[in-house]
Amino acid sequence: MRFEYPKGVRFRCLRCSLCCMDTGSRERRILLLEAEARRISEEASIGIEKFVLDVEDEGPFKYVMRKENGRCVFLKDNLCSIYELRPVICRFYPFKLERVLGRGLRFSYTEECPGIGRGPRLSRTYFEELLNYLRENLEKAPRNDRSQI
Repeated sequence: MRFEYPKGVRFRCLRCSLCCMDTGSRERRILLLEAEARRISEEASIGIEKFVLDVEDEGPFKYVMRKENGRCVFLKDNLCSIYELRPVICRFYPFKLERVLGRGLRFSYTEECPGIGRGPRLSRTYFEELLNYLRENLEKAPRNDRSQI
């Protein structure tokens, strides 16, 4: 699959948790695939309705993570309590993926993340791994939802 990525970008997660909450400049919407919500529910032994709300017209995403006081419900002491189960959206941050007509997919990033510009330069392999993770999770989505990314 063809994709573009920001060559030479450096990134290291600083564990600041800004990606897990609303800020003064934006509302954080953590979208989830149906399979992700089911996996979190099963492995964390919590009912889906306790941590998500239904959404419409968000492509393959069926839910948005609930928040308490503008913070993800799974953010405890500024750490993700479901880190190994975290959704695709969280794994991608501070990067996002968009389809560019005639060019395939393109990764971009937000400058608001303080981890941008720190750490190692990210290679094509890093972005390939993100795409593979997304692809694996989309395969679990109903067929009519898969083509919407």
